[in-house]
Amino acid sequence: MVEEINYDFRKRIDIVHKPDIFDRTKTPESGEIVIDDSWKIIYTGILCQGCAALDLQDYFQTCMGISLPIVRHATEKKYFLLREKTGDKGFELAVTDSGVLITGNIRKGVHRLEDIMNFREAPYIPVQETRCDPIFTPRMVHSGWGHDSYPDSHLNAISHAGFDTILIFVTGPDRNAKREYVDLNDLVERAAKYGLGVYLYSYLNSYKHPDDPDAEEFFDRNFGTVFKRCPKAGGIILVGESCAFPSKDPRCGTVKQDGLRPRSGFFPADDYPQWLNAVKKAVRKYSPEADVVFWTYNWGNNPPEERLPLIAKLPEDISVEVTYEMFEQRQYENCTLKVPDYTITFPGPGSYFISEAEAVHRRGMRLYTITNTAGVTWDCGVMPYMPVPQQWFKRFRTMHEAHQRWGLSGIMDSHHNGWFPGPITECARWCFNTPSADPDEILHKIAVRDFGEDAAEDVIKAWQMWSDAMASYTPGFDDQAGPLRVGPSYPFIFYPILYPFAEQEMHFPFSDYAYRRERILNTLYKPEHVIGHTFIGRRIREDIKIMTEALRKWQEGEALMDIALAKVPAAKKAGAALQIGIGKFFTHTLRTTINMKKWYLLNRQIELTSDFDEANTILDEMTAILEDEKLNALETIPLAEADSRLGWEPSMEYACDREHIEWKLEKLERILRYTIPHYRDTVKKFEDDTIIGKYFPELK
Repeated sequence: MVEEINYDFRKRIDIVHKPDIFDRTKTPESGEIVIDDSWKIIYTGILCQGCAALDLQDYFQTCMGISLPIVRHATEKKYFLLREKTGDKGFELAVTDSGVLITGNIRKGVHRLEDIMNFREAPYIPVQETRCDPIFTPRMVHSGWGHDSYPDSHLNAISHAGFDTILIFVTGPDRNAKREYVDLNDLVERAAKYGLGVYLYSYLNSYKHPDDPDAEEFFDRNFGTVFKRCPKAGGIILVGESCAFPSKDPRCGTVKQDGLRPRSGFFPADDYPQWLNAVKKAVRKYSPEADVVFWTYNWGNNPPEERLPLIAKLPEDISVEVTYEMFEQRQYENCTLKVPDYTITFPGPGSYFISEAEAVHRRGMRLYTITNTAGVTWDCGVMPYMPVPQQWFKRFRTMHEAHQRWGLSGIMDSHHNGWFPGPITECARWCFNTPSADPDEILHKIAVRDFGEDAAEDVIKAWQMWSDAMASYTPGFDDQAGPLRVGPSYPFIFYPILYPFAEQEMHFPFSDYAYRRERILNTLYKPEHVIGHTFIGRRIREDIKIMTEALRKWQEGEALMDIALAKVPAAKKAGAALQIGIGKFFTHTLRTTINMKKWYLLNRQIELTSDFDEANTILDEMTAILEDEKLNALETIPLAEADSRLGWEPSMEYACDREHIEWKLEKLERILRYTIPHYRDTVKKFEDDTIIGKYFPELK
């Protein structure tokens, strides 16, 4: 397999028109029209970067080897007629023997035509007449190219993937998350060329109570000025942890934790409506149509009697975002686990979402959620997507039901971990419109196109095995902040303090240019006692049993994928291997997570036992775990080298490439060669062989 260097994935993520996909062995079926060089594209608008007519022309030239001229009018048949209707979010598509008419949002109509021909791998289009409208809008996504980075090629890819809005962190006017200069107006203008809006994710200074005498000036300076400088931004995202303010609610503490009351920003304070009105006034002073989105993420674990009264008092002209699956309790045979954020192990919705969705719907307000339906989750933070399509389809279906029941209208398809093209994003763009496609039918078409007819059924079965494995366990919040965050590069640290081998304060070697770094990673594995979880001593042991069974199921799927790969045609083999490699990477991530849980328990036991024999047995078991983990890490390196997107996340940059895995291996060797042998020297009865006893026996 060809090796990639770091960031090579950026060449792949932005390919929207794959070269030379025309399979000339295929013949048109009954009811299909055939596009050839005699066709024309009729478009009377301005030909500019990102316009639909140029995109369609490039598609035929690049993908099919067919050159179509763009003209302003034509008298003969065989034409694509593109008629834009400003403000239309959907499109009408009429395909007849004489021509193709796209009316409305012609960009989306062109993208649909391209998707149809991509499945056929030929310039054949079924005769049809349909109207297609989005179910969810906005569909918000962070950059998959780099943290807060949006080159034009990536904006084009985001548009083709079916999203309609990009997110960027702001810390001030024209300042991104790193407080670096960013020309927001330029970003808004460039995004618009590809049919994309821009929402600002607030990291703005918010620490002011609206009752303070200087409050209006404060909010105008910190929030209003951003929109004064960039009035075409579509909206602003406000989430509790980034919107701390000196609440006067007696149930809420100060910005610092006092041990008794939750911090400001982590509790549904009853004066948030005042604060929101102050922000809204400042923002809409300069951008009257701006969408103000209030996200209740940080107090979803609070009881309904604390959360729902806030919903009842919120200003009606804002949007409310509620996390989809988080905080749900899942019952297992011997333990209870609570669902963390941004996971597909539980498709959702959870009780927290349902309770607030009902409350928002009763008030007639706009309801949004974060669904991670770009495919990226914290189930493994450094993978391009979780390849469990049938598990994702469960979420798709409940999202449709949430739309019908409670008016769910907007979704955040990803957080800062971005997105990557693949079967999840492709199925979503077919299913998040009316009429909605059957996701299983789309998945079958994807399998045939990407793996070939002979391998498709095995691939679909393997995806189902992976989906079943994913549904069978629940990760801990501690797992997501530990081994699941960075994968098999996660270090194993010896917990007992043994100088000079103490490494409890070890720092993970993030790049100095990474944005978040250790703010979202616990380098030392620290299981958390979360209210709603079974206590740790029992939970970790049950986790090992449950995850070991999940790993077994996942490996069955991997074995079937290997069988399928042998059936894949030569022309498709490289792409198929990359997709399978994503699943194999997760095999090693699960192994690391299970090994870490075993390692944690043994470290606790070695510090508590007083028996020499038992202690030596524990050290033997620890050695065996490290040897297995060493092999596991070594087996991961070829996967990371074959796919430069594996091991990377936008806010952490590279965390599980060869360099980071070798760093982890070096730490493993240190424990195996030095730490454990020296600790074993303490696990024995010491004989008095000191020189003091010879000369001063009374000191013995």
